[in-house]
Amino acid sequence: MTVIKEQDFIQSIADAFQFISYYHPVDFITAMAEAYQREQSPAAKNAIAQILMNSRMAAEGHRPVCQDTGISVVFLKIGMDVRWDAKRSVQEMVNEGVRRAYTDKDNPLRASIVADPAGARRNTRDNTPAVVYMDVVPGSKVEVRLAAKGGGSENKSRFAILNPSDSVVDWILGEVPTMGGDWCPPGMLGIGIGGTAEKAMMLAKESLLDPIDMHELKARGPKTRAEELRIEIFNQVNALGIGAQGLGGLTTVLDVKVLDFPTHATSLPVAVIPNCVATRHLEFRLDGSGPAQFEAPSLEHWPKLAVDLASGAKRVNLETLTKAETATWKAGDRLLLSGKILTGRDAAHKRIADLIAKDEKLPVDFTNRIIYYVGPVDPVRDEVVGPAGPTTSRRMDKFMEIMLARTGLLGSIGKSERGPQGLEAIKRHKGVHLIAIGGAAYLVSKAIRGSRVLAFQDLGMEAIHEFEVKDMPVTVAVDTTGSAVHETGPREWRARIGKIPVAVA
Repeated sequence: MTVIKEQDFIQSIADAFQFISYYHPVDFITAMAEAYQREQSPAAKNAIAQILMNSRMAAEGHRPVCQDTGISVVFLKIGMDVRWDAKRSVQEMVNEGVRRAYTDKDNPLRASIVADPAGARRNTRDNTPAVVYMDVVPGSKVEVRLAAKGGGSENKSRFAILNPSDSVVDWILGEVPTMGGDWCPPGMLGIGIGGTAEKAMMLAKESLLDPIDMHELKARGPKTRAEELRIEIFNQVNALGIGAQGLGGLTTVLDVKVLDFPTHATSLPVAVIPNCVATRHLEFRLDGSGPAQFEAPSLEHWPKLAVDLASGAKRVNLETLTKAETATWKAGDRLLLSGKILTGRDAAHKRIADLIAKDEKLPVDFTNRIIYYVGPVDPVRDEVVGPAGPTTSRRMDKFMEIMLARTGLLGSIGKSERGPQGLEAIKRHKGVHLIAIGGAAYLVSKAIRGSRVLAFQDLGMEAIHEFEVKDMPVTVAVDTTGSAVHETGPREWRARIGKIPVAVA
């Protein structure tokens, strides 16, 4: 009988979540490097380059690849012959491991979990509790598969119970365009088919823990209907031309995973969950001999890209920025921002809107300023700020009208596209929306030279900061006319892909 000690299990969980915060899986790096070489869209190629550069920097610096260090998800297979030398429950031990990982003084990870989700939404401060799934299986080992799942991609999960005669492929091809670039492609799609509603969702989530092997699958050919679906969906989703960050291009997904399960004769439950460029997962086994050991991947796996982010970009002095200058920007322009920007996310926007509704004085002057949608990781050592990549822009759409109409704000920086409500407000008030690359948080943070909290300090990472930036790389996603690259880019590349004779894979 195998004895698993409490501290060995806890330490393994903690070490694993630290490990995946800064090391991408090698299969992901290889697939991204291949996508970079194939890519023909300049905007998408630049985005992939930034993601790969960021990934290497994170591996070298042992800092998170993304500021959204994810919700902790753990799948356990516990052998029937295992005995626990522990006083805590399995859930409590996992939570303790997560707590230690996310509060590590050398590499603190952002605490993103809120309790009372339909009420006060109080941050638990240590990213607990984890989401844990357990199976009891034959054997004398504990198998652990875990992931840190980002909120941007998780929020684009889809589920439906189709009619038995309906096409799974058609449903997915109808859903993926509605995800846009918010889930930070290129990544993976996890698809669960069958079982019940919750089973299909669990299958989809667990499938994302498998390695990227689409090229190998295509080379040997499919052996099951699930593998046939993987190839068919992979080819057709990439043919949509959504591309990296939703900017239009050849690669939208690096792989598609499908797990299925028997279901009721009247049902066809289908779930699809995307996984973003911050792909973070790991698996290990405990056999009673001590905590798990993880070998750092060689930096030789990362391509050395000589990409000059300043080439072809316009330099912008934020201290003298006016509406007249932003009116000269065109969708697709690449900019390097220098000067001071403000930050603010969902909670800060809600407070600002409430103050305006009460006709009360705002704690910050937004006149001729740009606001960055970000919730940074806490800094360590000589850092001004920790990894500080953009969050999903369209969550702030409902606030865009009041921000542009009542505060003097010029525009915003986030990731991916704005929704119809945000686009309409930007066009009406001749504002602008810029994007930084989602999944390049550590790279972006190196452009931030100063940081101070201006308001709502109690909100933690959601407080309003003032960042002083130097040559921060961004792209004009929506210009003052309302032209949007997330509409024009995919449309252009969808048409181009249809004319490319060689299959994109």
